[in-house]
Amino acid sequence: MSNLAAVGRRLREARRRRFPGDDMQAFALRIGVARSTLQKMEQGDPGVALGRYYAAAEVLGLASGFDALFVMEASLFDDDGTL
Repeated sequence: MSNLAAVGRRLREARRRRFPGDDMQAFALRIGVARSTLQKMEQGDPGVALGRYYAAAEVLGLASGFDALFVMEASLFDDDGTL
């Protein structure tokens, strides 16, 4: 399973747990996308804009995870110009 497919699966699981009464259409309205876009997101479609995933994460209370994207940990071997 690709990383995006796993993200889509986790999105679907989080949606169902947080809003068990919502169908796909209702949750799509919550995050401001079409049902077809939500369906693509839950399938891990790479063509969906990152902002759409962020909107879903915000509604689900999971947006803090986005703070870790693209953060590179410092290494003892990195040359940052200081000694």
